[in-house]
Amino acid sequence: MNNSHLPVGVFDSGMGGLTVLKAINACLPAEDVTYLGDTARLPYGTKGRETIVRYTMQAAGRLVDMGVKMLVVACNTATSAALPDLRERYAPLPILGVVEPGATAAAHASRNGQIVVIATEATIASGVYQQAIARIRPDSQVLGRACTLFVPLAEEGWLKGSVVEGTAKRYLKDIFNPVVTASRPDTLLLGCTHFPPFVPVLRRVVGGAVRIVDSAATTAQCARGELAARGMLREDHAGVCRFLTTDNQARFARTGSLFLGYSLKRSDVEIVNL
Repeated sequence: MNNSHLPVGVFDSGMGGLTVLKAINACLPAEDVTYLGDTARLPYGTKGRETIVRYTMQAAGRLVDMGVKMLVVACNTATSAALPDLRERYAPLPILGVVEPGATAAAHASRNGQIVVIATEATIASGVYQQAIARIRPDSQVLGRACTLFVPLAEEGWLKGSVVEGTAKRYLKDIFNPVVTASRPDTLLLGCTHFPPFVPVLRRVVGGAVRIVDSAATTAQCARGELAARGMLREDHAGVCRFLTTDNQARFARTGSLFLGYSLKRSDVEIVNL
């Protein structure tokens, strides 16, 4: 049976995955998308692996039960902890994570192989980005740094200002020191989907010569390729988005509008229990 009419399911612990949703809308404008943000239980990045896997399986299960033709895990923490478990449980449903697309983009973007990955504590501790980049580019040197505070700042809608800039400098100034040139990293990989809105601030901290890579656009391209290979692309249809959250519709609408670049109303967001 051809399930091309079903939506693409996108899951994140909160708002960060909306950066991936935005990229999917741009790359696949004919596709309907159902987005679930587990805002009641975020952040995932400070929790243990078993908890992350449990939460991810519950959220993914809800989207699968609703009917989706593909699941995009738009959360680096959930991808690093639970992607193999998801693929085993829900085969043959195509399930994409954000780690491999991001790692591929960073490996190809770097000129000198010196790459910094910023992500949540759990993602950095898992080593998934370091391992993925090493497989693609064995000559690379990858430094991971946990930047946990960016997640609550993003969820609060604090995307600029002295607090955000001070946080970015505290995390990264020692790495991207303009005095050190011989081994200075030339690529910064955003290993959390909450981080792309901070690019203007990060750019001021790391300098204009550093390439900043986020996985959203690459993940959307991977989704397009997978759907095309399975004959499940939609055409001649204006795609619509459905937004689900596990807590506080008004907050989701307010902060989600900042991520998406267009206005969401509270009535556009549905509450679900997991």
